[in-house]
Amino acid sequence: MVIHGGAGTILKEDMTPDLEKAYMGGLQAALDAGFAVLEKEGSSVNAVKAALVILEDNVLFNAGRGSVFTKKGVQEMDAAIMDGSTLNAGSVAGVRNVRNPIELAAEVMRNSNHVFLSGKGANDFAIKQGVKLEPDEYFFSQFRYDQWKAIRDSDNYSLDHTHQRVEELMRDKKFGTVGAVACDRNGNLAAATSTGGMTNKKYGRIGDSPLIGCGTYANNKTCAISCTGHGEMFIRAVAAYDVSCLMEYKGLTLEEAMNMVVNEKLLKIHGEGGMIGVDGNGNAAMIFNSPGMYRGLRCSDGHAEIGLYR
Repeated sequence: MVIHGGAGTILKEDMTPDLEKAYMGGLQAALDAGFAVLEKEGSSVNAVKAALVILEDNVLFNAGRGSVFTKKGVQEMDAAIMDGSTLNAGSVAGVRNVRNPIELAAEVMRNSNHVFLSGKGANDFAIKQGVKLEPDEYFFSQFRYDQWKAIRDSDNYSLDHTHQRVEELMRDKKFGTVGAVACDRNGNLAAATSTGGMTNKKYGRIGDSPLIGCGTYANNKTCAISCTGHGEMFIRAVAAYDVSCLMEYKGLTLEEAMNMVVNEKLLKIHGEGGMIGVDGNGNAAMIFNSPGMYRGLRCSDGHAEIGLYR
């Protein structure tokens, strides 16, 4: 089981001890929730969903409850999930008031006969399926509001935080996305990604997270991948699927393929960020070209790690 909580300018000198502890705790809780599903012989799909629900409920991460404000001062959230055993997938974009967009994406995959729903239609489907909704107040956090207020009268957008000293939080940019990949005991792979997108985004902007093959991809033949970074570049690179292609058609290992995409192909087009991946043999990798990436990994052999910085 591997998870991420976003990448970017994540530096120890910008982090307070309390905030570092909070991020580490949030990642650990998500990792434990997902791995618990695998330990009970649950599916990789249910494991990645369980991990992302925890991260979406944590205000520190730019997904679900912690989603950033758009130009209009609301939250518009995107999410995707993919089952590597069947290539079934579900995505949502621009949804409002959905407590856990990853649960809605899973409903799209399982019960809609479609892959991708957006906007009002996706919200209507959420109501039909009984997915939990929350009022606007649930998604309000002061530091997200302050970061939006600083740029709302401009045409600028922020990839996640340009933190002022709100509760001594970090400064500089972070690509706010959460993701999980898993390999269950049957060798089935799954990937899931969820995000609130960019602060002050307009025109209904959608990034790579809900786009199958760009920010999220899973195929039992090769790998499961979840990305975090400057979405436009990951879309142009079809980043997640490119890893799978390099493994399937060139015979690269998971780590070799991820390294080529993140540290060669994306860098050439100034694509900053990272990705997590797992293959059917239980190999895992967490690769990023930014100063840091919130990340965690746990294996059945007892190996576990959580990291924030390079």
